[in-house]
Amino acid sequence: MAGIDLIDETFIAANVRDVAAIVADDQRWPRWFPGLRLTVFMDRGIKGIRWSVAGQQVGSCEIWLEQFGDGVIVHYYLRVEPTLPGSASEPAPFPDDPAGWRAAAKARAQAAKRWKRLVWDLKDELETGRLPGAAAREFQGNVRVREGGA
Repeated sequence: MAGIDLIDETFIAANVRDVAAIVADDQRWPRWFPGLRLTVFMDRGIKGIRWSVAGQQVGSCEIWLEQFGDGVIVHYYLRVEPTLPGSASEPAPFPDDPAGWRAAAKARAQAAKRWKRLVWDLKDELETGRLPGAAAREFQGNVRVREGGA
């Protein structure tokens, strides 16, 4: 099991195509995942993206988009280990002792907080001007995203 194994679900009242276009925008990835190099290994179009992760951590990351009502559930999966100093791909698993468990718990908490800030910013961006309880706005995007996906 990865030292950092994070799962999250967040509902955004927005069109899934708008969310998919933002997730597919590789110019955002360095801001979202600082210190990490993401390589797409499965582009699922409007259903999201799966990446291989290298850099300060090594493993995999996925954002799966699920249409739900007038919005989308953003499912997030991060399964990574820290890397050895000076390496972008050699894992350095947390030690299997109390100090390692504490370090892993701290790293998981930091990753969870970082992700929640990011996804809440995305939610704010896409729901701006929407009154509570009001329907999501219509598709706003001008970025084309593949409709298909696995």
